[in-house]
Amino acid sequence: MSKTTRATQMLEKAGVAFATVTYDYDPNADRIGMQAAEAIGEEPRRVLKTLMAEVDGRAVCVVVPSDHEVSMKKLAAAFGGKSASMMKPADAERATGYHVGGISPFGQKKLVPTAIEITALDEPHVFINGGQRGLQVRLDPKAARDTLKAVAAPLVA
Repeated sequence: MSKTTRATQMLEKAGVAFATVTYDYDPNADRIGMQAAEAIGEEPRRVLKTLMAEVDGRAVCVVVPSDHEVSMKKLAAAFGGKSASMMKPADAERATGYHVGGISPFGQKKLVPTAIEITALDEPHVFINGGQRGLQVRLDPKAARDTLKAVAAPLVA
């Protein structure tokens, strides 16, 4: 497995300190983020999942702890919208250039507005997908927010 992806290249170019962690990705897992947390031996609240959604028809990226679900109402509010829905997997892959299970908020094909769960900023470090299945990057959550120019907001149900 290559540890160099568009995501890691973006972080390097931005001067963000990070480490990569690999694990055995299980394509049959019910909850990919929870499987990643278990595989790397980390608290699920620190392993953030990257989801693609739409707010009032516009693509957005959402980064939340793997042990929580996104509140569509809170997601819409975070972007000043009226309604939100999850993006279809094929659309998410097309928009990001990544495969489901390996979608990272870093280095996506198109820059889209991003929101990160505000409670993640209280963690000393978080893990976020590094741009391929079985690859996580460990970094400061505030560095992730700043690099993504993300909105920090309450997003979970």
